[in-house]
Amino acid sequence: MTIKEQIISDIKEAMKAKEQDKLLVLRSLKAKLMEKEISERKGGEAELSDEQAIEVLMKAAKQRKESIEQFEEGNRDDLAENEKKELKIIEAYLPEMMGEDEVRKVVKEKVKALGASGMEHMGKVMGALMGELKGKAEGSLISKVVKEELEG
Repeated sequence: MTIKEQIISDIKEAMKAKEQDKLLVLRSLKAKLMEKEISERKGGEAELSDEQAIEVLMKAAKQRKESIEQFEEGNRDDLAENEKKELKIIEAYLPEMMGEDEVRKVVKEKVKALGASGMEHMGKVMGALMGELKGKAEGSLISKVVKEELEG
C-alpha cells in the first residue's frame, strides 16, 4: 500500500471515528499529494512514488515545525499545541529519520571518500550526501554536521 493509499484509507477511518482534527490534517495532506501528482504529470497518468510522497510530507512537517517555533516565540501556546498535534499525525507517515550520530558517521565516510578538507568542499560533499540521505535525514541537520566536520 502506497503512502497516498494509506492516507486515503485513514481518512475513511477518521470519518467513521469522527476524529475531526485528524480528518482535517489528512485531507490537507491528500490535497498536497494531489497537487504534486498533477504538477508531475507529463502527458499521461502518473502515480506519485512513495519517495515523492515523502518529499511532500517532509515539507508539510517542516512547515509545522517552523509554525510551532513562531507560535512559541509569540506566546501562542494554544496554536503551538495545535501544530504539534498536526505534526504528530504527519510524522506517522514518514520513515524513521536518522539521528545526528548516524548522520555524522555517514558524513565522515563521505568526506573521507571524497578527500574533502575545508569549507571550499562543502558544496561537493552536500551534493553527494543529499542524494544518498534524501528522505532519511533533514537537510539542515546534514548541513550542520558537514560544516562541523569540514571546519574541525
